[in-house]
Parts: sequence; structure tokens; C-alpha cells
Amino acid sequence: MSLEPCPDSPNCVSTQADPSDSEHHIEPVSVTGDAASVIAAIDSVVKDAGGEVVDTQANGLDAVFTSKIFKFKDDVRFELDEAGTTLHFRSASRTGHSDLKVNRKRMDKLVPEILSKLG
Repeated sequence: MSLEPCPDSPNCVSTQADPSDSEHHIEPVSVTGDAASVIAAIDSVVKDAGGEVVDTQANGLDAVFTSKIFKFKDDVRFELDEAGTTLHFRSASRTGHSDLKVNRKRMDKLVPEILSKLG
């Protein structure tokens, strides 16, 4: 399992970025429950937050978030590790350089909501 690396620009966060890269690194989270329940919780939270789910797999989910004013698109990928106990994710802007930490703030908001749904 491997998420796409973040570009050099500061408009991306990923649990698989080098931990010494504080601009891009964000911590993965431990999850409980079967993969289908985890993916269903992610699907629900993403949709509630205004995201569009574009693809769902047994161990992952791809979504797009579009900003209200300028219609910038951010791609978000959630992926469970092979054991199904750790949730990795990446959120990145498609264009531009700086995102004013929008991707980090989004993940800081979505992840606790996902964990809450999982109980």
C-alpha cells in the first residue's frame, strides 16, 4: 500500500510523508471494525462534509472536495493497511502552490468524525 507522494509545494498532507517533513506529514490513525464498516464511515463523513466520493474499493476511498468560491479541487484518498487496523490518508490540492493549510485543516476535522462514527 502506498499513497502518492506529496509534491514540494505546501498544499498537501499525507500520513506516508516523512515524519521529519512537518509541512506534509500527518499522523495515521488506528481504527477498529471490519474494512466495510470503516469505508462506510469514511463515505458518510466525506459526504456530510460536502465531498464527492468518486471511487470506493474494499480497502480505500477516493473523494474530491471543491472550494465554494474559486472551485479549486482537492483530491483525498483514504486507505486501510493490510491488517485493516491503520487508516492512512492523503489530501492534496490539484493546482496552485499554497492552500493556506486547507488540506491539513480538513483532515484534522474529518478524521475525528470518522473515528466517532466507528464508536
